Amino acid sequence: YFWDRERQSMNGGGYGFINTCLQSLVIEKFGEETWEKLKTSAEVQDAFMTYTVYDDIITIKLIQEACKVLGISMEAILRLFGEYFFKFCKMSGYDRMLRTLGGNLTEFIENLDALHSYLALSYQEMNAPSFRVEREADGRMLLHYYSDRRGLCHIVPGIIEAVAKDFFDIDVTMDILSMNKEEERTGKKEHVVFLVVQKSHSQMGRAKPNRLKGNQDIQRDQEVLGLLSFLRMKEKYLSVSVCPVKKSHWEVVRSIVMFGKGHLVNTFVPVYPERLWIEQKTFCNAFPFHIVFDESLRVKQAGVNIQKYVPGLQNQKIRLDEYFSIIHPQVTFDIFSICKFINSQFVLKVRRERMPEAWKSQPALKLRGQMIWMESARCMIYLCSPKLRSLRELEAHRMHLSDIAPHDTTRDLILLNQQRLAEIELSNQLERKKEELRVLSQHLAIEKKKTETLLYAMLPEHVANQLKEGKKVAAGEFKTCTILFSDVVTFTNICAACQPIQIVTMLNSMYSKFDRLTSVHEVYKVETIGDAYMVVGGVPVPIGSHAQRVANFALGMRISAKEVMNPVTGEPIQIRVGIHTGPVLAGVVGDKMPRYCLFGDTVNTASRMESHGLPNKVHLSPTAYRALENEGFEIVERGEIEVKGKGKMTTYFLIRNLHASEDEIMGRPHSRLDRKGEQKREAASQSSDEMTPEGSSEAGQDSVEAADRQRSSDQTETPRFPNDVLPSGFCALL
Repeated sequence: YFWDRERQSMNGGGYGFINTCLQSLVIEKFGEETWEKLKTSAEVQDAFMTYTVYDDIITIKLIQEACKVLGISMEAILRLFGEYFFKFCKMSGYDRMLRTLGGNLTEFIENLDALHSYLALSYQEMNAPSFRVEREADGRMLLHYYSDRRGLCHIVPGIIEAVAKDFFDIDVTMDILSMNKEEERTGKKEHVVFLVVQKSHSQMGRAKPNRLKGNQDIQRDQEVLGLLSFLRMKEKYLSVSVCPVKKSHWEVVRSIVMFGKGHLVNTFVPVYPERLWIEQKTFCNAFPFHIVFDESLRVKQAGVNIQKYVPGLQNQKIRLDEYFSIIHPQVTFDIFSICKFINSQFVLKVRRERMPEAWKSQPALKLRGQMIWMESARCMIYLCSPKLRSLRELEAHRMHLSDIAPHDTTRDLILLNQQRLAEIELSNQLERKKEELRVLSQHLAIEKKKTETLLYAMLPEHVANQLKEGKKVAAGEFKTCTILFSDVVTFTNICAACQPIQIVTMLNSMYSKFDRLTSVHEVYKVETIGDAYMVVGGVPVPIGSHAQRVANFALGMRISAKEVMNPVTGEPIQIRVGIHTGPVLAGVVGDKMPRYCLFGDTVNTASRMESHGLPNKVHLSPTAYRALENEGFEIVERGEIEVKGKGKMTTYFLIRNLHASEDEIMGRPHSRLDRKGEQKREAASQSSDEMTPEGSSEAGQDSVEAADRQRSSDQTETPRFPNDVLPSGFCALL
């Protein structure tokens, strides 16, 4: 029913409070991940504002998707929602308001319409359902529920059962006696009749030992008797005439509106005077807004101020429906329909065509009040007050607070609601700001992620985090690591013959490919200066396989360089690569544009290996050779050469990884080698083994590269080197 208290049209909407409750229910009962999945499948926004009206389609989608995601029926979802919504309202500050509605469950339900009328002052888009109670002498009652929406009646048992247990310590069972549509003034309304049976916990406690003493036959007989009682009640209800015409229908009305004698009714008996001690004029002045009319809706009496604002009521021969229409509850304007909803608050609206010509520009007056049937006079009295939400509406109707009786709390309600509306507007503004901040926070998180990604591309992550915290980064000594330098052969000549944009395009293409390989082989890119590219393995995170990782990276560089074209010749560029293994000192240098730099003779030696290398060759120092020896790489000796600043050194060329294919080196998806591919690789391997280190290293390399060129992309084999040498992508494939 709380859902139905929102706008009731097919194209209407509900307040965000409803969707927020559903979100809280799913998160509390089924977890945050379930809500994210439900929200995504229903394609709704992340958050809802309490006083904002959202399209009904959003709520319907959420309910339907909840049934699919959770795998439970619509009835179960609605009952669970009703039960949780009562709890959610209590947590939201409505606890005291709900507790004071009635002293028992029957009174609570009878005053729901009054609660809706009050809430409509704040929730101005609200169009509530209606409730009517028939009380039985044995404590059971029939609850009539009217709603413009179909299929939501199962929310009612969830609400009522939770209220009964929490407020009145009563267990309630609710069964649907009938469900149909009734043609009312505004169209068809769903009319559901519930049979409500109440049993207190104390009665259940006393009955339990007796049931335990009985045998299964007695229990079965009791179940049969209960079922027969329910069927008799249902048959009795369905056999009652819906709308009798003769006087006999008043017996039905009295059975609806009169108090029964069940245990829920207060035992207090009032005392009435022998005659009414009040004059007609005094009554009409004391109750300035009241109307008395008979069964045919003929006006018999009216208060002084209602005559003032509806002059036609001074003529006592008129019919009430000629001057007024019923806004709530949405029923036809006849005495029987009014009696049927006697416990509801009635809102009447003055027909604009009956107003004086000078008043037709102002809003039509609405009255809100109670209908009371006077059996002895065979008349109905409507005790009412102007339905006004604020001082602005009071002024719009050209009325004053003095027009309302001093004892009428409508005076206080107008003043209090004026403040309440201001608080609601402030709350709306705060919610909108909160939502804006939430969206900005998400955007900030995205931008922060981008910034961190850029920062981590420039500095090691732990170093960048220390700098963000304002800490000094101490220099660290690494006892062993492997450093690689590379450059482009004849780069100076290329620059002299090309436009600058061509050089930038060439370097960007080459470095982008190299950068991808650093992620594949998990080596750290230190810097690039012109055509020089520097990486290190084992720094800033020490790892035992640093030499193997850098070697695999170097082989990948050589392959990638073949895909970058020389802008002068149109042929693939050639690179020289030098590798050296040794100790270094690493740290952050400078405050402006800080860089993570490496210091030590190892850096110089690695640079010398690159500058003394040959085109398309990976030049190894003796220490690098020892680090890669017996690690599954094919290496040939270059011989003794003169190295500037180092003297004579015996250096080596890295040919290939014996256990990894080109696709694996490049980090591409791969498949197992076929036998033909293996044979080609074995032949190439034997050919290179026959070459002498000094005179035939380049020939051996040519034969290996020729075999590589014959190898197709789908003729690769599963890597056979240790996992700590593998790039992260290779480990996942294994």
